[in-house]
Amino acid sequence: MHAHRCRWTSLHAALAAFAEYPGSTQTLRHILPLHWYIACRLVVEGGFNPDDIVPRPPFRVERRRRRPPLLHFDPALGGGGEGIVIGGIKAKHIDVLVTLEQIGPVMSVSCKGVTGAFRNLGNRLEEMVGESTNLHMTHPALVMGHIVILRANQQERPDDTPREGPQDTVRQRGGGDVAILADGAIARPLRRFHDALRDLGLRQSLLDHPGRCEGLGLALVGMAGNARGQLDRHFPEASSGLGIGDLFDALYTRYDERFARHSLGLKRVTARHCWDPLSPGLRLFGLDYQPRTFS
Repeated sequence: MHAHRCRWTSLHAALAAFAEYPGSTQTLRHILPLHWYIACRLVVEGGFNPDDIVPRPPFRVERRRRRPPLLHFDPALGGGGEGIVIGGIKAKHIDVLVTLEQIGPVMSVSCKGVTGAFRNLGNRLEEMVGESTNLHMTHPALVMGHIVILRANQQERPDDTPREGPQDTVRQRGGGDVAILADGAIARPLRRFHDALRDLGLRQSLLDHPGRCEGLGLALVGMAGNARGQLDRHFPEASSGLGIGDLFDALYTRYDERFARHSLGLKRVTARHCWDPLSPGLRLFGLDYQPRTFS
C-alpha cells in the first residue's frame, strides 16, 4: 500500500507519530496519521460514507433493504490526497474534506501541528481566521473544524536559559520552544492561544462572523518519559470546549442542523448512516470513541 494512503489508526498512534517524528515538518509525515484518524472517525462515529471523504478511509459500505448498512474494513480502499475547495479569495487544499453529491463541500477539518516556536502561535491563529473567512465567503454553510496539536516541550529548570537579551527573556516566559515551565505551569503564549481559540470556534449560525469556525480542538502531546506521545489530560481544561471529543460533537451538531434536517427530499443524500452494530468494520483495535450504530 502507498505510504500516503489513508490507513486505520487510533488517536494514540497518531499523536505518538507526531511526538516521535524526527524529520522535517515540511514532509507532513508527522501530521498525516492525524488526517487518517479524523477521516476514519468521520465514518465510524460520524456515519459519513467513506466515498464522500478525502482522503478516502479504508472502509466499504454494504447497503441492505430495510436493515441498517454494514460497515466493512477494507485496507485496499484507503486513498490519499487532499480535498480542494474554491474560496472567495482563492482555492484551498483541505486536510480532510466531506463532499456530498448535488450539494458540494459540507464539512472540512484542517490540522496544524506545532513542534516549537510557540511565540508564533498568533500567526497560526491568523491563518485559521483567514482560511475560515475565505471558505465561508463561497460556502457559508460549510461546517469547518480545526485541530491544533502541540508538543509539550518541558523546561528542565527555571534558570536553564541565559538572561542576556530580549529574546532570552521571551524564552524564559515560554515564548520559544517551551510549552510547560519547570514548575508545571503552561507557558504564557499557549495560555493566550488557548483563550483565543475558545472564542474562534463558536460559529453556530450562518449569520455569525465568517472568520469563526464551527469547531476547534486543541491537544498537548507529551514529549518526556512515559508521557511521550500521550494526550495531556489537564490542558486544555475539560470546561473549555476544546477537547477532541468536543470538536467532533460540534461538527456533527452543526452538520445535522444545516444539512440533515433541512430537506426531506435530500434525506437520501444528507442523512448520516447508523451502522449495524454487528458490522465487521466496527471491530477495530484502539477505538477511542463510540461508533454510530442503529439501536
